[in-house]
Amino acid sequence: MVHISDGILPWELLLSGWAITAVILACTLIWMKIDDVPKLSVITAAVFVASLIHFQAGPTSVHLVLSGFAGVTLGILAYPCIFIAVVMQAFLFQHGGVTTIGINTVNMGVPALISFFIFKAGMKLNIGISKNEILFGAIAGGTAVALAVLLLAVELLLTGEEFTEVTTFVVAAHIPVILVEAIFTGVIVGFFATVKPEMLSIKKRL
Repeated sequence: MVHISDGILPWELLLSGWAITAVILACTLIWMKIDDVPKLSVITAAVFVASLIHFQAGPTSVHLVLSGFAGVTLGILAYPCIFIAVVMQAFLFQHGGVTTIGINTVNMGVPALISFFIFKAGMKLNIGISKNEILFGAIAGGTAVALAVLLLAVELLLTGEEFTEVTTFVVAAHIPVILVEAIFTGVIVGFFATVKPEMLSIKKRL
């Protein structure tokens, strides 16, 4: 899965992950208002619960990430959402390490932010379809997981050649997850756009 355990990455990557996470958290939390807390709490809970449903795939396991879903619903606040979920996963269920909380948040949080900007840009396009929320929601959802897996793969390969086989397997195992998350996010975004558009990040500031 996309959570990296303790004792795998070199300290340079670990410190970089913590530094990036600290900076992005500081910047994103500046935007947060008290009215954002209920929505942030609900989406964070959804991301956390979804991660608990695991499917074994050889030497690793896969689960829903919902980082793209967090991006299209929370916007820039998707990063603190992912951070809270990663911390809870690490301390409550040992999903990933404690020293790797920073880099694990980067791996899932940065793609969540990118998915938000993809969705926002897509909604500004006039492509001649009535439900472009579904299309760009699906693109954002799938892209977020694909980028998370890509970041994980790059970090493992930079760590050493001994992780080449594991990296290949992890990437292959997450291809179905990418498809599932694209479909899930597209459907949920289409539903929100119809019945509760204020749940989407494009209805908010930024």
